[in-house]
Amino acid sequence: MDKIKLDKTVFLYPMPMTIVGATVDGKPNWLAVAWITPVNYDPLYLGIALGRDHHTNRGIIEHGEFSVNIPGTDLLADTDYIGMVSGSKVDKSALFPVFNGVLEHAPMIADCPVTFECRLVQTVNLPSDEFFIGEVVAAWSEERFLTAGMPDVRKFRPFTLTMPDNRYWGIGDCVGKAWFAGKEHKAKVI
Repeated sequence: MDKIKLDKTVFLYPMPMTIVGATVDGKPNWLAVAWITPVNYDPLYLGIALGRDHHTNRGIIEHGEFSVNIPGTDLLADTDYIGMVSGSKVDKSALFPVFNGVLEHAPMIADCPVTFECRLVQTVNLPSDEFFIGEVVAAWSEERFLTAGMPDVRKFRPFTLTMPDNRYWGIGDCVGKAWFAGKEHKAKVI
């Protein structure tokens, strides 16, 4: 097998698409974000990397709160749009129906199948980004998106981003069960 060295601009595949919300200048502002990752299990922390010039950062820093909203494929065009325009130039506050949970300044999108309210716990300054780490204080969904009380990706149809080709991809079929699929292999090795 001959490996080919790729350019270092190839990103981690795939990246989950989310919409980050924050209150900026007294109203909701939204930003399409794929640079997101869980960073702690208990309590659950989510980390988001945002270019430091994003308008949304102001609200996160000012209020210490933000939301992470997982859109379904039905919101793909809206998600793409909010990633193309800046809240400093375009008012994106009325684009989605909004609800609040526990936190006052973490607006969430009612049309998103799964949403998280996060309280800022740390900001890491990186060369070009601010990496915001937030503790999830509450998660929200609807019965129609759940199976056995847990979010079901087949029902809410999240999508991902690949870069540098800049494409969105739907989630496919389940291909195995985590912490189970390798048991047979583990038994052979031990």
